[in-house]
Amino acid sequence: MFPHRLNDTRAFAIAQAMLEGFNRHYRLFRETSAAAKRRFEQADWHGQQRAQRERIEFYDLRVLEAVERLRAEFQVDALSMDSWQQAKLHYIGLLTDHHQPELAETFFNSVTAKLLHRSYFKNDFIFVRPAVSTEYIENDEPASKPTYRAYYPTPATLRETWLRVVTNFQLEREFDDLERDIDDVLDAMRAELGTLRPRANFQIQVLASLFYRNKGAYLVGKIINGFSEMPFALPILHGPNGRLVIDTALFGEDELLILFSFARAYFMVDMEIPSAYVQFLRSMMPRKPRAELYNAIGLQKHGKNLFYRDFLAHLRHSSDKFRIAPGIKGMVMLVFDLPSFPYVFKVIKDFYPAPKDTTRELIKSKYLLVKQHDRVGRMADTLEYSNVAFPRHRFEEELVAELKHFCGSLLEEDGDTLVIKHLYIERRMIPLNIYLQEAGPEQLQHAVLEYGNAIKDLVAANIFPGDMLWKNFGVTRHGKVVFYDYDEIEYITDCNFRRVPTPRNEEEEMSGEVWYAVGPKDVFPETFGPFLLGNPGVRDVFMAHHADLLDAAFWQGHKERILAGHVHDVFPYEPGKRFALRRGVSATPTA
Repeated sequence: MFPHRLNDTRAFAIAQAMLEGFNRHYRLFRETSAAAKRRFEQADWHGQQRAQRERIEFYDLRVLEAVERLRAEFQVDALSMDSWQQAKLHYIGLLTDHHQPELAETFFNSVTAKLLHRSYFKNDFIFVRPAVSTEYIENDEPASKPTYRAYYPTPATLRETWLRVVTNFQLEREFDDLERDIDDVLDAMRAELGTLRPRANFQIQVLASLFYRNKGAYLVGKIINGFSEMPFALPILHGPNGRLVIDTALFGEDELLILFSFARAYFMVDMEIPSAYVQFLRSMMPRKPRAELYNAIGLQKHGKNLFYRDFLAHLRHSSDKFRIAPGIKGMVMLVFDLPSFPYVFKVIKDFYPAPKDTTRELIKSKYLLVKQHDRVGRMADTLEYSNVAFPRHRFEEELVAELKHFCGSLLEEDGDTLVIKHLYIERRMIPLNIYLQEAGPEQLQHAVLEYGNAIKDLVAANIFPGDMLWKNFGVTRHGKVVFYDYDEIEYITDCNFRRVPTPRNEEEEMSGEVWYAVGPKDVFPETFGPFLLGNPGVRDVFMAHHADLLDAAFWQGHKERILAGHVHDVFPYEPGKRFALRRGVSATPTA
């Protein structure tokens, strides 16, 4: 129950201090995101990667600062529960005209979770449910820009309108030939929509900030014609001569879902009112959960909060039980799922069989590496949680027994509740080894091609998967192959790729043991074959398209280019969609 009176003078000051901590966080977050425009214009790709990593760390740093301040100034560890409730009520009042109230509520939860026992994680003390609406928030500041710009072309002015759409972003780098690129956009639009017959309410709406990621800037919007809406994105890149080009035009929800995939790094976007951006994006991709959209624009902590709310709602409206996930069991992770919920839960085991030589902290560092890295559409995003309380009766007994045996240090039973002290949650995919067993010839060929392409994309991003077995990759609903087992990943630049030495005598040649010296980071690509290519059908496709993955020179060559400072391009769309390739000219971007 909430207190009847607001009579603790410290409660308002505590609420104000909490909000000041959040405001500082979002100011720094937004400054870093806004600076992505300058880094893109200057082709500062290493700076973009560095900013991506640092921005992910901002939130936890600000939370710790807020906790320290509350303890130092207000001795909050001795605060009564009645006063905590008053602090929350004051905080709600402070958010009345705030432009990021949903993010500020999540920040309040994060700080409070560091100070209160989990038994107080209920709506009296934290924001289990949102308290402030994000609908129709407007920025009334004179210098502000709206969330999106609307353009009202006619068939006669359509070309001029597209030119204005692009030039209004005022990129301070010259386009190679913007007139040509706009012609390509118009051709693609006609191919997608047919002959244009404008109806009432014909307009083009474009989000006011470009979306920056890797080496691209994405112009995102939708074409509205009567009651129909067509989402689109225009990727802007640095062309071969260093000048800007519109690389292609992506139309439709499916193309946008791939662009905003959970297997790609977060975008940098300059947003005053993030909920308005999410609402706009949701109108373009109604099948994508709001949690994933917040993640996609770099607000992953609020994405986690929304995901957990959705998960609790799903538990209330389902009755099936958590079970050990189907497939080959992992050596370092215990994986379980809920059949009715499209995600898996991964818990690090307490001990690992030989030859695994690792620790819980090392495994967590690998998952953090993936979180901070450009995932290039090939590594699944993970949500990391602490002290998650599950209803005990929803667990199959076999799963409880395995958790107690393999993860006892992370398990706590509290009456009818099972608490897991640390876990990761990932979107569920079909394990590639299972997919290949059930695939027809065309599906098998596509999956093996995708597997090799996935590894090559990871290589381009400076990632060596470590364990390349089929079971460590999954197939998404769009048919993409994605890597999801991170405990052995390394940077390509930290590995030493070698050929197996030529035997010096018959005894070495016939030996069943490794007779040559192997360093801790040595990798012998030619030895991958026996583990991967036992199926003749798989082998034929793999050797026809990806035999270079068995050659140390392929890996070493990429390592040398990365060490020389080259940043590879990885596109969230098929190469055949690129305008330059359609025109039959070189489309290789600048490094």
